[in-house]
Amino acid sequence: VLEGKMADVNLTEVTLIVGVVAACYWNSLFCGFVFDDVSAILDNKDLHPSTPLKTLFQNDFWGTPMSEERSHKSYRPLTVLTFRLNYLLSELKPMSYHLLNTIFHAIVSVIFLKVCKLFLDKRSSVIAALLFAVHPIHTEAVTGVVGRAELLSSIFFLAAFLSYTKSKGPDNSIVWTPIALTVLLVAAATLCKEQGITVVGICCVYEVFVAQGYTLPLLCTVAGQFLRGKGSIPFSMLQTLIKLIVLMFSTLLLVVIRVQVIQSQLPVFTRFDNPAAVSPTPTRQLTFNYLLPVNAWLLLNPSELCCDWTMGTIPLIESFLDIRNLATFAFFCFLGTLGMFSLRYPGDSSKTVLMALCLMALPFIPASNLFFPVGFVVAERVLYVPSMGFCILVAHGWKKISNKSVLKKLSWVCLSMMILTHALKTLHRNWDWESEYTLFMSALKVNKNNAKLWNNVGHALENEKNFERALKYFLQATHVQPDDIGAHMNVGRTYKNLNRTREAEESYMLAKSLMPQIIPGKKYAARIAPNHLNVYINLANLIRANESRLEEADQLYRQAISMRPDFKQAYISRGELLLKMNKPLKAKEAYLKALELDRNNADLWYNLAIVYIELKEPNEALKNFNHALELNPKHKLALFNSAILMQESGKFSNISVQ
Repeated sequence: VLEGKMADVNLTEVTLIVGVVAACYWNSLFCGFVFDDVSAILDNKDLHPSTPLKTLFQNDFWGTPMSEERSHKSYRPLTVLTFRLNYLLSELKPMSYHLLNTIFHAIVSVIFLKVCKLFLDKRSSVIAALLFAVHPIHTEAVTGVVGRAELLSSIFFLAAFLSYTKSKGPDNSIVWTPIALTVLLVAAATLCKEQGITVVGICCVYEVFVAQGYTLPLLCTVAGQFLRGKGSIPFSMLQTLIKLIVLMFSTLLLVVIRVQVIQSQLPVFTRFDNPAAVSPTPTRQLTFNYLLPVNAWLLLNPSELCCDWTMGTIPLIESFLDIRNLATFAFFCFLGTLGMFSLRYPGDSSKTVLMALCLMALPFIPASNLFFPVGFVVAERVLYVPSMGFCILVAHGWKKISNKSVLKKLSWVCLSMMILTHALKTLHRNWDWESEYTLFMSALKVNKNNAKLWNNVGHALENEKNFERALKYFLQATHVQPDDIGAHMNVGRTYKNLNRTREAEESYMLAKSLMPQIIPGKKYAARIAPNHLNVYINLANLIRANESRLEEADQLYRQAISMRPDFKQAYISRGELLLKMNKPLKAKEAYLKALELDRNNADLWYNLAIVYIELKEPNEALKNFNHALELNPKHKLALFNSAILMQESGKFSNISVQ
């Protein structure tokens, strides 16, 4: 039986794999923080030692409280914990983050080799592990720092599976310790990334078809006899059933806890993130099914890789006559044939194919869009675990071909070429992650129909204060996706930076006209990306420079607040405007409302203190200055103004040096 083949990984194999990973990823150490790394690391307060550890378990991956609507609901505290460790060692210097990712990838590759040895011979196992170590599809997971969620989850995922394979004792008895360890490791994998839980499905398939050696016809025969009352279930099958029930029950418990954590709310994604998710039937189903062969093609031919597949990257399939449906049909036929072969026939080859298919399919299910929509169309990093199944299939197929003496030399040449070209592509692809500009420019070479990419190149140029060039990319984004509110806002902001006020106002007005219209008397129900509401703030901030248009600016702030009563920035900006309009009482009202939404904002307490000075209430003003200083002892304006206030009211002696 297959599990009898299991051999430990020797030092030569470990050295080979670690060496290959180092050779492929050494240049990733010189890359910076790009794309999602900015939100997950640079802007994430959960990494700072001053943040209590318990907040890691209350916030999502990006540092947003899970209870907030804008939260992505991706709960990965163990991954954030490793980012925090990096921060302790090197604060925000990217090299240590990239080094740890490369180490984790090497660890996954070595554990994967151990898993391969359960289903393949020694040589094929090393080939599968080498192909996994060098595959270019992994650059997003390894070189992109946020991809660490995949790497960590995979370590626990494979460890859970290896632990489960030891749960069968002599005489088919159940060994409970490895099962308990499996459940713990599954929980750890899920706390690194959600798809970790799918290893339970792989354990179940392994138990039934590999450890027990059942085939589908045999199971059907036993079930049929039992239902007709002609026979009882064999004892070994009952034992298997007990193991599966324990596994399933503990998984169900994990799912219940996970649903509690996300507070039964699914995250909010816009139609720009995943256009097919909001499309009608059959467009939605045809497009989502077509994405499966697209992902498979990326594994087979990872020549054109792209960091962002949202928006218009893959045009929707709106008809059954679309030629791309043939790819979907061929993919399902191939998968179905392999599946039927592996389930019907006994023998090691069918078991290897079955386990490879499970490794490809089950971990991919959460990202497949088939059961619930996700915030992307295709994401290369989610192919990290499914590529393991692909590598086992390739190694197994290569072994079959190389056994034929005619093809032996050719198969070795092809294999060597494939591993070499994949390694070179990985090495070359790593340089794309050097900076935001290089990453998004490389993506535009592959895909010119995604407005988000044009916007992101514009942002990278804008950060370098190169506004003229940034404007060209932002304008191109509005041509590619004319209804993209964010692109028009970017154009407006860039015109403002170039002091072209009239064009800036026109762009903001255009963005505002694309917003869903309010129906009087009805609750604002259209789901909207909160950052799109900034169009009102930006437009109001622009026109309030003109003294004669202050009322018009106030009207815009009020409109934003009516759309989203929890829009903090609108209250803050409106408070500043009302002070400018000599309406301190209304300004106080606005700031108090903002404080209800965010009591830990030192600037808000400072602004409220200024309002109290205008209202001739120095004691209240002083209280608010002190509150601001409690939250931020280095708040220079609060220090300066509270000192003046104390001096004026004769309390100078009470000043304590901060």
